[in-house]
Amino acid sequence: MRFATWNVNSVKARLPRLLEWLDSTRPDVLCLQETKVAADGFPTGEVAALGYETAAYGTGRWNGVALLSRIGLDDVAKGFPGEPGYPDPEARAVAATCGGIRFRSVYVPNGRTPDDPHYAYKLNWLAALRDALVPEVAKGPLVVAGDYNVAPTDDDVWDPRVFVGSTHVTPPEREALAAIRAVGLQDVVGRPLKGDQPFTYWDYRAGMFHMNKGMRIDLVYATPDVAAKVTDAVVDREARKGKGPSDHAPIVVDIDR
Repeated sequence: MRFATWNVNSVKARLPRLLEWLDSTRPDVLCLQETKVAADGFPTGEVAALGYETAAYGTGRWNGVALLSRIGLDDVAKGFPGEPGYPDPEARAVAATCGGIRFRSVYVPNGRTPDDPHYAYKLNWLAALRDALVPEVAKGPLVVAGDYNVAPTDDDVWDPRVFVGSTHVTPPEREALAAIRAVGLQDVVGRPLKGDQPFTYWDYRAGMFHMNKGMRIDLVYATPDVAAKVTDAVVDREARKGKGPSDHAPIVVDIDR
């Protein structure tokens, strides 16, 4: 089985690139984030032409998540129990069972700045996700993949000094991420196609991508029964190149079944 996760940064703006990538990479399951489209506006027909069913959760211009599968899409669930809102729940999590594995696509709140109310919302959201995952991990097998908007360690940013005082790297965020792993999930790290750091995000500005000044904030967390079967995991840096890309690269994971 091959599965992937990708913050596509607007599915409509990236649709030609998405369709081309799906046709060439052929993941069995794809977790998408930041689709920026209402569920009824998702291009289900276009991806169906490539053999994919869709579970989309979106409310409009912001946020939005989806799961695409060509191996079944059962027991779809939008959001999760106890999920906080800002002030209302946002379209940040969707789950379904595909080929016997439970997949959850997540788009964690950004946090903005450590003194912004959105930062407290981010920490509350991560804590609620951790609690909701406990019974899902116990059932297994499970993959929780997406844009976590947290770099797990200083090794996951191109220069830790640049990020002092910023979100994505603060101790409370990293502790919340560690608490999620501690419920029984393993970090499946994609191998980089350039350099020795598996970055998944590069700012559009100032040539950051070409200088490889990035961050690893897109993550694949899996229960041990899935992680033990991983044969390869790669950050598809090629998808970040060219005209009009997302500012994130997909992570593609192959497992033995």
